[in-house]
Amino acid sequence: MKHIMSVFILVGLASVSSLSQAACSFDVEVGDYLKFSAADMAVEKSCQSITVNLKHSGKLPANIMGHNWVLSADADVQAIATEGMRAGLVSNYVPAGDARVLAVSEVIGGGESTSVTFSTAGLTSGAAYTFFCSFPGHSYSMRGVFTVNP
Repeated sequence: MKHIMSVFILVGLASVSSLSQAACSFDVEVGDYLKFSAADMAVEKSCQSITVNLKHSGKLPANIMGHNWVLSADADVQAIATEGMRAGLVSNYVPAGDARVLAVSEVIGGGESTSVTFSTAGLTSGAAYTFFCSFPGHSYSMRGVFTVNP
């Protein structure tokens, strides 16, 4: 009985340990609709980099129902989305060289996947960040809260 209790305790400790590790990679799914599979993401500052894997499970092509994943400060979302429309699909609907864009993936269509990896060095714990899709008209409903924990 003592040995069985030790196994349960060890298994329990392993579970607690793995739960406390920082999530440095996220899988996000989109489709032929205006919604990310995640409404929010929380990362630990201890992650030196973050990877977002974006998968489009729909059927429509990128020029019709394309999606990307963009990260910016809350206050910059609307301006980036508006200026991104002028930048067009060839620029993934983000202004080229825009310092307000903290991370951006390419625009993908049905059946496609992409990833974006970015450093946490420029991110501040407690700051207000938003992830969104900058495809024209999508940013109003395709957005979520991005939190950086200390």
